[in-house]
Amino acid sequence: MAGTIHVLYFAWLRERVGRSEERLSPPDSVSTVAGLIDWLKTLSDGHARAFAAGPLVRCAVNQDFATPDATVKPGDEVAFFPPVTGG
Repeated sequence: MAGTIHVLYFAWLRERVGRSEERLSPPDSVSTVAGLIDWLKTLSDGHARAFAAGPLVRCAVNQDFATPDATVKPGDEVAFFPPVTGG
C-alpha cells in the first residue's frame, strides 16, 4: 500500500494503543480491514493488546461501518471502537 491511512482508536482501544490516532503506511500486502488489524498487531505490545479482543472490535472505513473483508486503501480513514450500545 503506497500511501498513508489515518487510523483512529476509541475508548479502551485508545488506552491500550496509547494514542487516539496515527497516520500509517501499511505494506502493499494490506488491502482489507482484517489485513490491517493483523499488521497493526505487530506494531507494539499495546496494539497487540488492543486487537486481542478480536470480534469485539468494531470498525468503520470512511465513517461507514465495515466488516473484516472491507477494502482499505491509501487516503482512507479507519476507526476502531468497542461495541456501541444505546437505549
